[in-house]
Amino acid sequence: MTFYQKDPILEELGNKILGAVWQEFPQLARNQIAMTWLVYDPPFPVNTGGAIADSEFWKYPVRGFGYRGLELFYPASVVKLFYLVAIQEWLAKGMISTSPELERAMRDMMVDSGNDATSLVVDVLTGTTSGPELPPEPFKTWQGQRNIINRYFKSLGWEELQSINVNQKTWGDGAYGRERAFLGEYRENRNQLTTDATARLLHSIVGGVAVSGERSQTMLKLMQRNLDPAVLKQDTENQVQGFLGEGLPLGAKLWSKAGWMSQVRHDAAYLELPQGLPYSLVVFTEGAANSKNELLLPFLSQQVARAIYSLGDSPF
Repeated sequence: MTFYQKDPILEELGNKILGAVWQEFPQLARNQIAMTWLVYDPPFPVNTGGAIADSEFWKYPVRGFGYRGLELFYPASVVKLFYLVAIQEWLAKGMISTSPELERAMRDMMVDSGNDATSLVVDVLTGTTSGPELPPEPFKTWQGQRNIINRYFKSLGWEELQSINVNQKTWGDGAYGRERAFLGEYRENRNQLTTDATARLLHSIVGGVAVSGERSQTMLKLMQRNLDPAVLKQDTENQVQGFLGEGLPLGAKLWSKAGWMSQVRHDAAYLELPQGLPYSLVVFTEGAANSKNELLLPFLSQQVARAIYSLGDSPF
């Protein structure tokens, strides 16, 4: 049971989009991609500045299409979206206090996808720190504290969040010491997300009901991407080029969080096109060759944009 309503029109369009992707990129195996696509119809319940109450927001029906939306993937930096929501929840409840360093870390985590910044955010969320391996009993306590983020998301009661794991930091060179031990011998405790879980969290943020309307707006500001080609040319680590934001029509608006490493390339985005219906799109891909492919996600995104315009009157 998904939180969105399956729609025959989107089902047909979604299958055509994936068919075009596989035709263009035949090396992409059917089990190396997952996708969740939500389309918002009038009256639009999203990007309202937090004008809709939580109890009312979840009554609005939303059409969607999913392909392998419940399959678990290593999320890379997409997990930072979950840490952003959690840190805003902690702040709202007075569990922690803000500081210039925490504000800087939240910004760098989302805007620049900084791993060092994320490390601080996870430390603040859990009251733990990285370091040398610990004796068994202290390590057991440390692990319990690190799982507070998982417990928070499971407490929301969303079916999509029950299988996920969001208790690990993100790394450049890799985990060491207690962090490596926490991953498990075979990395069985690594972060895991699905496109459906990510789409629902993104849906709550753009709907203004993640923590609160004001805090959802704060999060959206950190997620907004500048699509000006001159700006993108100066910033090669922009989370647009090689991802869902590349190649959108002039005047499009994008809020997103991308994830990329040697084995995966993902993106989670809310998009508004000129004269088209707003929509959310979460796409995960895996495999070493696909992770290096900077054309795949932009191609898929362009197919979705064309499909959005096919639902209305505007050509693309």
